[in-house]
Amino acid sequence: MSSASGSATPVDLPADPPGGRRAVAVWGIGVAVYFVAVIFRTSLGVAGLDAAARFHVGASALSTFSILQLLVYAGMQIPVGLLVDRLGTKKVLGIGTVLFTAGQLGFAFSPSYGTALASRALLGCGDAMTFISVLRLGTRWFPARRGPLVAQLAGLVGMAGNLVSTLVLARLLHGLGWTAAFAGSAVAGVAVLALLLLFLKDHPDGFEPAPPAHQGAAYVRRQIAASWREPGTRLGMWVHFTTQFPAMVFLLLWGLPFLVQAQGLSRAAAGELLTLVVLSNMAVGLVYGQIVARHHAARLPLALGTVAATAGMWATTLASPGGRAPVWLLVVLCVVLGACGPASMIGFDFARPANPPERQGTASGITNMGGFIASMTTLFAIGVLLDATGDDYVVAFSAVFVLQALGVSQILRLRKRAARRERERLVASRVETVHVPA
Repeated sequence: MSSASGSATPVDLPADPPGGRRAVAVWGIGVAVYFVAVIFRTSLGVAGLDAAARFHVGASALSTFSILQLLVYAGMQIPVGLLVDRLGTKKVLGIGTVLFTAGQLGFAFSPSYGTALASRALLGCGDAMTFISVLRLGTRWFPARRGPLVAQLAGLVGMAGNLVSTLVLARLLHGLGWTAAFAGSAVAGVAVLALLLLFLKDHPDGFEPAPPAHQGAAYVRRQIAASWREPGTRLGMWVHFTTQFPAMVFLLLWGLPFLVQAQGLSRAAAGELLTLVVLSNMAVGLVYGQIVARHHAARLPLALGTVAATAGMWATTLASPGGRAPVWLLVVLCVVLGACGPASMIGFDFARPANPPERQGTASGITNMGGFIASMTTLFAIGVLLDATGDDYVVAFSAVFVLQALGVSQILRLRKRAARRERERLVASRVETVHVPA
């Protein structure tokens, strides 16, 4: 609206949705899908030793389960981002739910290592379609200023799915057996698919996005190239790369064997420490989300501080006399690892303001690749080093420091360019919202 005096007056961007209770309800359905996907994704973390015995495989072959799952996940991120930009959230989430439920069900009945691998790949393909879709759902239903908090809350709910794996699925596995536990958990996928089909909407009424342009191969290349050219997208990817993988590797596969075989804990005690990582993640996620929403300049210090704390705690743990750390140190390590997930979400807070709405899915896909590529690389390195050194976890887990050093070097290289470009976009957006009278 223009002012009566004709002076320049800022106006709300029409694409900024109001939020509210309905937004929470619709977004909650999308988050429930992501919640179930994380349960399925992390289910191998509590079944690693059982899988090794069931399929008669060693450390390298066991790590292949998670590596293949993450390879599919990471490779799907850009295609999924493009699909979300093109098809919308509901269709992509629906396809993803069907795929990850089929993968979990297939894993339950797999008679051999090969079929189990194929099932995990299918699961990874469906899982890859969830988080970017939930991020897009948040941007369509909530005001932009709520973006950091909404993203952190989505990550927090995802970690609650990890908690279900650690507490519930582990008990089902050892109480009911392999097939019953994994097949029974697949019912949750059917339930969220029904909710999604019945109640989820891509956007609130009156906030329909512009029809997408024709998306041939040339258009896809332009979308990817334009997103990648933004320093904020690349910085977001490297922040995600550097912060996420230590906790992901620990929870997804190697935490339980490390705590049981290398540290001499019982399975019950190891499970409690894995649960502590998840609880810490949920608590820290709330804090980080509030800080970043209120103090945008805190993004990089939080991310780099988390990397430094994680590296310091891993070094202290691995340097413990006799290779066994005291329980209090393992507790502190797990609390610090809990900050890795919330820190990785900061990567999206660099990519989001660097790209216009029509590229948000693609930019989120590029960013989300970072942590999963790092996790996949580290999972493989640890498996190979364990086999090569006769289960020397000190040598194997030292791979964490190599990936952290690479990521920090790239963050430091990109940070000034990304900050300068973000300031330029902010100034341009403010100019566009000022009414100039005719």
